[in-house]
Amino acid sequence: MTATQAGQARSDRRLVVALDGPGSSGKSSVGAAAALTCGYRFCDTGLLYRAVTWLALARDLSASYPHAVRGLVDEVELAPDAKGRLARVVVDGTDHTDDVRGPGVDAAVSAISAIPELRLALLERQRELAAPGGIVMAGRDIGTVVLPDADLKVYLDASVEERARRRTEERGLDPASDEAQAILAALRRRDELDSTRPVAPLRPANDARIISTDGNTFEDTVDAVVGAIRDAEARA
Repeated sequence: MTATQAGQARSDRRLVVALDGPGSSGKSSVGAAAALTCGYRFCDTGLLYRAVTWLALARDLSASYPHAVRGLVDEVELAPDAKGRLARVVVDGTDHTDDVRGPGVDAAVSAISAIPELRLALLERQRELAAPGGIVMAGRDIGTVVLPDADLKVYLDASVEERARRRTEERGLDPASDEAQAILAALRRRDELDSTRPVAPLRPANDARIISTDGNTFEDTVDAVVGAIRDAEARA
């Protein structure tokens, strides 16, 4: 086999990549861009939890009704967008992608996500999506629980202040505004809930490649993730 053929064989390997990190660490945008560069599918599993949370709120259900919330799973579908990313939320044939990103969902998603029955119900769906390979799957427990045997595990880390700044900027808010301070407080609260929940707490997998994104441009972080994928392909 020539060097060119060997390089082609390596590039043809379709890995399963677990991409984890706290809220607003860039998992979704970075993961989607890295997947597109590598010719992989992309799945933001947080959308599944946000979709169920939105539907629970619409049905006046809370975490106090775990079996009823778990029953909503079969009503939620992740559909591909124009670039083939599993980035659209469809319920009863209607696109609700914008709805699941509202502040009400922001406030409730941690409590809903901690329901053991819900996490178990979504576990198999996530594994089925990853089974064919060639996918970057982003979330908070992908490398530790959902895909513990993933070919590559990456953990994007960033300070809570940096993450709050990014979200404030995305929403076009004044950094000194009450809304900006509320975003910072909400992220701190969610970090606490996610890292201390008894089921699948947020933490890097022991064998994860940790990438700190404080001070990075978006392109810097995408390049780092793409580099990690290419390195893993070369070793596979």
